[in-house]
Amino acid sequence: MKIGVIGAGKWGQALHFSFLENHDSYIYSRTKRDIKNFVTLDEILETEYLVFALSAQHAREWMEKNFKYTNQKILVASKGIEAKSGKFLNDIFAEFLPRDSLAFISGPSFASEVIKRLPTALVISSTDEKLAKKFSSFFPSFIKTYVDDDVIGAEIAGAYKNVLAIASGICDGLKLGNNARASLISRGLVEMSRFAETFGAKKDTFLGLSGAGDLFLTASSELSRNYRVGKYLAQNESLEEILVKLGEVAEGVATSKAIYKISKEKEIYTPIANEVYKIINGKSASESLKDLLKK
Repeated sequence: MKIGVIGAGKWGQALHFSFLENHDSYIYSRTKRDIKNFVTLDEILETEYLVFALSAQHAREWMEKNFKYTNQKILVASKGIEAKSGKFLNDIFAEFLPRDSLAFISGPSFASEVIKRLPTALVISSTDEKLAKKFSSFFPSFIKTYVDDDVIGAEIAGAYKNVLAIASGICDGLKLGNNARASLISRGLVEMSRFAETFGAKKDTFLGLSGAGDLFLTASSELSRNYRVGKYLAQNESLEEILVKLGEVAEGVATSKAIYKISKEKEIYTPIANEVYKIINGKSASESLKDLLKK
């Protein structure tokens, strides 16, 4: 089976190398990389099964400039909500190809561990069960996959947990202790589940790999770039300095803006995400703590 990975960042490369265990996998990015089976844009678009692993904030622009639909199927490996419009990725991609040609990946999956072939379990979500199973079959022996049809639940969980990871990093950066972090993460799980149910997501999604599994991982490890953003914010570093230091995209930063915008419009109670957005935009972390404890 031929698979084409769009995006040669850490996550794109990790997926590419995992697919190579049993299939012909090819990879493309705007900047040429010294990677096995690196190909041109035209060559990657000729692949029937594509895996999209670019930043969520650049998804629409990339698709508008580069994508030509010729019956391809896309597994979206990006996690985030478009900050400019507040649109979910499944709605953005549906502007370019049918929804039953789309699937979404979620679950606990640090790229650095996938590249080392360390075991994990992931969920492939699609409105087309056959397509979800097809993409599921591409994964290697060290990744156990499950399939379901809760696309919006998986997408929101994957995006929201990055914002909560920033909150968790802030918590640890302020040295508030293990009790505080556990309280924050558990209430964060309730918060993102409440947000997602507004859009028809299934509650069970948030008790599984897509929700609790990915959240617990991302909100409790230095390997998480979003968690590190939170720690640096708590130490009063500017966002500009933090992003330069990271040298990578932290999706939670832009997604916090999208969640803030959506929650105001839909009147959804999202206190943790709202405070993350305010801290990113200059509010003191200690003031946010006081306000959260009052709510």
